[in-house]
Amino acid sequence: MSKRAGGALLPAFEEGPEAAEGPLYLRVYRRVRGAILDGSLAPGARLPSTRTLAGELGVSRNTVELAFAQLDTEGFLLRRVGAGSFVADVRPARPEPRPARQTPAATPARAASPVLSARGRMLAGAAEGAESVATQAFAPCLPELSVFPHAAWHRLLARRSRRSGRALLAEVDPAGYRPLREAVAAHLGTSRGVRCDWRQVVVLGSTQQALDLAARLVLDPGDAAWIEEPGYMGARAALRNAGARLVPVPVDDQGIDVAAGERLEPAARLAYVTPSHQYPLGATLSLARRLALLGWAARAGAWIFEDDYDSELRYTGRPLAAVQGLDPAGRVIYAGTFNKALFPSLRLAYVVVPDALVDAFASARTQTDGCPPALAQAVLADFIADGHFGAHLRRMRAVYAERRMTLLDAVEMEVAPRVRLGPSDTGLHVAVWLPAGADDRRVSRAAAARGLSLPPLSQYHLQTPSAPGLLLSYATVPAEAISRGVRTLREVLDGVG
Repeated sequence: MSKRAGGALLPAFEEGPEAAEGPLYLRVYRRVRGAILDGSLAPGARLPSTRTLAGELGVSRNTVELAFAQLDTEGFLLRRVGAGSFVADVRPARPEPRPARQTPAATPARAASPVLSARGRMLAGAAEGAESVATQAFAPCLPELSVFPHAAWHRLLARRSRRSGRALLAEVDPAGYRPLREAVAAHLGTSRGVRCDWRQVVVLGSTQQALDLAARLVLDPGDAAWIEEPGYMGARAALRNAGARLVPVPVDDQGIDVAAGERLEPAARLAYVTPSHQYPLGATLSLARRLALLGWAARAGAWIFEDDYDSELRYTGRPLAAVQGLDPAGRVIYAGTFNKALFPSLRLAYVVVPDALVDAFASARTQTDGCPPALAQAVLADFIADGHFGAHLRRMRAVYAERRMTLLDAVEMEVAPRVRLGPSDTGLHVAVWLPAGADDRRVSRAAAARGLSLPPLSQYHLQTPSAPGLLLSYATVPAEAISRGVRTLREVLDGVG
């Protein structure tokens, strides 16, 4: 229902959730503005006086005055002393029509332009294949957070904030906070056999960001890139987004098959590998293949991106040395992360780049996002220097080792020999091979309906999978819940046949 006032029609209030938000004068303002924009109030129409409209709407005159003042400021009204308030003409100006002789012949209607570019569609599509961040039991890529030393972290945060004052509020080196880079270089030298100077360390938000940056720096569109088959879907997306032509190279119990890669594409420009704990199958790249991979990269002038995402969590023997430490030619780009060892929202990772790429990486950082917040970097540097990081890793190895053994025992008791486990000496997950002919995607969906997050191994393949299986992560599942979860998996397998 509308009301006539001073010759102008005002639509009745329609109090939807958005319209009811904010001060009362804004609700009046939105109502009048909407009527102007949709044509209910025509250009030149005279509005009621503020007193009259206030009475009609049941609000104070001051409320209407505030609304009219805002509309006047924004150009919706023309207010003249003694004459009143009039609706301004806010219609867009129409171009003058061309003379008839210049009017072109009718042409078919042009298809609407796509919302996204080709690269944008690829980026958006890549998210569809990304791993779930669900909090269901056995969800992958999540660390246990309940035993993180929150009190120590908060103490260091407060201390660093007090001591640094304004020093950390300004811009820092795009490559990262120097004490953290120095701490990372020292830690990697002793724990992973990485040979580097702190100047080669660049701090980023994640290994995904490191690969995305590296791919854009060393690959041209159409360049071939080796990727493990099956392999990490995030790496697949980053390389595709850089315009690379993906070359799936098979993986076996010794890791990526370098000889097969050379047969498939000897002139590839980059190889993405997870040598210390192949994702998702769990194999360790043998020494012979590590040397073969380095030899190929040196001959081909190619780069190796070594994703060392969880190798510090090894349960039998000491963590294996990184491929980077064996590299005499400077062809390895080595990346690691604190997000899995500490907590996901930390968003601090690092990449160790060969000398030839140091300046390029630093320059590229200035053109992307600069670097992660300096305060978080400084607190992490203190966390490492004060010994908390090493102590936390030792504590987490013990927690994860217990859960791993509980899982292995539960699988042996509940579902063996129907399933077979892959290597589990390192990391936070294990591959579970299903009987031949099983549909791992169907099993995964049935498990999800029962509260279990068990991604199918087939989704990690670019080509036809050789065998069905599931990815089973145990990091966030308490030992007492693991056996219960494996029993549920047995019931799921019984149900799908």
